[in-house]
Amino acid sequence: MRLSPPALLATFYLILAIIGGLALWLPVSHHGDVKFLDAFFTSMSAVTVTGLAVVDTGSAYTIFGQVVIAVLIQLGGLGLMTFAVFVLSAIGISVGFSQRLILREDLNQSSLGDLATLVRTIVVVAVICEGVGAVLLAFIFVPTSGWAYGLWEAVFHSVSAFNNAGFGLWPDSLTRWVDNPLMNLVIPALFIIGGLGFIVLGDLYAKRNWRGLSLHSKLMIVGTVSLILWSWSMFGALEWNNPGTLGALDSVWAKVQASWFQAVTTRTAGFNTIDIGKMHDSTVLMMMTLMLIGAGSTSTAGGIKVTTFIVLLLATVAFFRRTTTLHAFGRSLGVNEVMKVLALTTVSIFIVFVGLFIVSISHDGSFIALAFEVTSAFGTVGLSMGTTTELDTVGRVVIMCVMFLGRVGPLTLGFFLARHTVAKVRYPPGQIFLG
Repeated sequence: MRLSPPALLATFYLILAIIGGLALWLPVSHHGDVKFLDAFFTSMSAVTVTGLAVVDTGSAYTIFGQVVIAVLIQLGGLGLMTFAVFVLSAIGISVGFSQRLILREDLNQSSLGDLATLVRTIVVVAVICEGVGAVLLAFIFVPTSGWAYGLWEAVFHSVSAFNNAGFGLWPDSLTRWVDNPLMNLVIPALFIIGGLGFIVLGDLYAKRNWRGLSLHSKLMIVGTVSLILWSWSMFGALEWNNPGTLGALDSVWAKVQASWFQAVTTRTAGFNTIDIGKMHDSTVLMMMTLMLIGAGSTSTAGGIKVTTFIVLLLATVAFFRRTTTLHAFGRSLGVNEVMKVLALTTVSIFIVFVGLFIVSISHDGSFIALAFEVTSAFGTVGLSMGTTTELDTVGRVVIMCVMFLGRVGPLTLGFFLARHTVAKVRYPPGQIFLG
C-alpha cells in the first residue's frame, strides 16, 4: 500500500471501526433495537476510546455485544500496532522496518529505538492495572449483581477506565456510587495511570527518583498534578451550592468526593457521578478546556496532551521575556518542538470549530451543549450533556469524524494532506505586524 505511516495507521483504525460496527450489528450482539448507524457509532466510540453512546450499552447490547465493545476499547486504547507487535514478538516473528514506522506513529514516538521494550511495558502495565482494578471493583458489583454478572461488570469497567473510554453499563454512568469511597478511588486511579502515558510509567519504574526522570516525565507529572488540583478546587467552588449537582449531596465528604471525580474525569475518562447537564455554564467551560488539553502522550487518553499545553505556556513566557529558547527543569526545547505544538493546537482548534459549525447547522439545541459535545468527541472524553441521542444522522456522522480525528491525532491529518518539499528558491525576509 503506497500510503504514509500516518495515513496507513488511520486506515487501520477505520477498518477496525467498520468491523466492530458489523459485529455489533449482528443479532447476537443486541436485543433487536440497534440500527447499523447506532452500531457503527458505538464501534467508532469504542475504537477511539471516547465513550459517547446513542443507545444504552448495558440494556441495548447482549453480553456478547458488551464483550465486543470491551475488545474494541482495548485495541483502540492500547493501539492496534501494539497488539500486532506483541503477538509477532511472542511467536518469534521479527518486526520489519515498515511495521516499526507504523508503530512509531501509533505510539507517537520520534524514533524507532526501544519500541519493542515500550510495547512490552504497555501490555504488562495494562494487564496488571486492569486485573487489580477488576478485583477491587468486584467488591462493589458482585454484592448487587451476583458473582457472574458482577465480575463481568468489574472487568468491563476496569478495561473502560484504564483505557479512558468512559463506557458504562448504566444509563446514568456511575451516579449511583457518587459517595462510594472505593469507586471514587479505583476508577480515577485507573484512568489517571492510563492517562499518564506508558513512557512516564516506564521511566518511573526504571529511575524511581525525581532527578533521574526525563524532561517529558517531569513535565507530565507536574502538569497532571497541577491540572488535577486546580480543576478539583474550581469544580467544588463553582458547583458547591448548585442543587442539580453538588448541592443535592448531604455531606461535605460526598461533595469533596464528587468534585474530585469530576475534576479528573475530564482528562478524557468520560465517567461521571453527577448530572453533567445541570452544571453551571462556567463549570461547563472549564471542563471543555480540560477536555481539550487531555492527558499524556503514548497514553490511552486524547486531547492535545498536557505536554503540548505546557510548551504553549513556556513559549508564551519566552516571547514576553524576549528569549529564543524554552527552558524547563534544566533542559531546553528547540524551535521544532514549538512548531509542532503550534501546528497541533491550530489543527485541533480548526477541527473543533468546523465540527461545531456543521453540527449547529443540522441541530438547533443549546449552543454550549453542542460545543461541549464536539469538544468531548475530539478529546475522546465521552462526557455529554444529553445531546448525543438528540443528534440527527448528519450530527452523528460529524461526531464520529471528530472522534476519529481526535484518536488518530490531528497531526496525522496534516501529514496525510501535506507534501514534504525542499525549497529551491529563497526569498528575502519581509515584515508583518502582529498582535
